Amino acid sequence: MMMKDVYEILKEKGITLPQPPAKGGVYTPVQEFGDKFLYCSGCGPDLGNGNTVVGKLGKDLTVEEGQRAAYNCMLNLLANLNDKTGDLNRIKRFVKVLAFVNSADDFGMQPQVVNGGSNLIAELFGEEAGLPARSAIGTNALPGGIACEIEALVELK
Repeated sequence: MMMKDVYEILKEKGITLPQPPAKGGVYTPVQEFGDKFLYCSGCGPDLGNGNTVVGKLGKDLTVEEGQRAAYNCMLNLLANLNDKTGDLNRIKRFVKVLAFVNSADDFGMQPQVVNGGSNLIAELFGEEAGLPARSAIGTNALPGGIACEIEALVELK
């Protein structure tokens, strides 16, 4: 089955990719390895237009606000992938997603939060390519107090 053009789906859903986020340290946003794999450094939820999500889940933020943070993180990952590959349609599949959720000590709904980002790639790439292996980890702090950070491993066609 031929996969639908990712950019057509983005347009249908009214989604605009942000500019690739500014680097927050000394690293490479997307690192190639082997001949078909890309390892994407963690992205936070700041879309560069004042649209970000800061705070702790279970204390300052609701699950829905956390889902928006995860969605923004995934948009930033897609922006970096688009910048690196020149064409998101070159993505064969998302292999692994690792997400960190800034969590209060008693907060245990990290998977539900990260679904905000996972749902986006599943909608854009379909279930076979867009449902990777995944870990959703609660952490006591993230850079700048952001609510979520997500990294990904992607296989190219």
